[in-house]
Amino acid sequence: MLSRAARPALRAGAAASSQSAAPRTYATLREIEQRLKSIRNIEKITNTMKVVASTKLNRAQRAMTESRQYGQTSNTVFEQAETKPLEGDGKKTLIIVASSDKGLCGGIHSGLSKRVRRMLAETPDADIVVLGEKCKAQLGRSSSRNIVLSFSGVGKDIPTFADAQAIADQVSLLPTDYASIQIVYNKFINATSYEATPIEAFSEEAIANSPNFSAFEIDDEALANLREYALSNSLFWALAEGHACEQSARRNAMDNASKNAGDMITKYQILFNRTRQAVITGELVEIITGAAASEE
Repeated sequence: MLSRAARPALRAGAAASSQSAAPRTYATLREIEQRLKSIRNIEKITNTMKVVASTKLNRAQRAMTESRQYGQTSNTVFEQAETKPLEGDGKKTLIIVASSDKGLCGGIHSGLSKRVRRMLAETPDADIVVLGEKCKAQLGRSSSRNIVLSFSGVGKDIPTFADAQAIADQVSLLPTDYASIQIVYNKFINATSYEATPIEAFSEEAIANSPNFSAFEIDDEALANLREYALSNSLFWALAEGHACEQSARRNAMDNASKNAGDMITKYQILFNRTRQAVITGELVEIITGAAASEE
């Protein structure tokens, strides 16, 4: 049993302990409030990016529909000519990766990189041309020796045929005569899904050796121009379709980020209210304890 003289000292010690704990509680409240403010700012940014991506997606889908006519026209010619990629020892393959420079769009770039790594497992000596900094950084860690050419500044706006033609000109200047050129791009399936898909851009030799190529009555002098024009068509198709996939993926990613931010705001708001209630309860206990001590 405590003596009557020791009780005021015990109450004073309890009050002092409660007062020493109070600043830590208030600091926690300030931290929660700052965290809430930060999450709300992030939610505003992700919502804005979602709206911007939704607006760009409509334009990108229209451009994608128009670009398909270019690629499909070239494919129709090669299908009727029964063109096949060349095979045999010493025949090198070129892989063109249609990526971009921008991120915050889910796993759209990593999907392309994974598909290219699977292709390299079958043809380890293949050369790579990378369009965009994202896949260049990813493939550079594992296959830097295969990269012979790269382009930056890709994906800033909707691709045009002039952009594809400029890239095709640089690819045509590469010193190696490739037997097979495969363009790996993100194929647009719907607004929520896409798939890394390769399309073939045939070499001059492969076009010339087509069984039914003579039916088109194309001069040999124009064969190089036909091959470069077909490569430009395929690149334009791949870039435009990849751009639409990127905008769709970014919209979905920002939508998910906004929902996650909203959930975090709800949780932190509940935590803030409970912590504030605990502070108020602690202050009331101190007041009541102090009043009881003064009465005695």
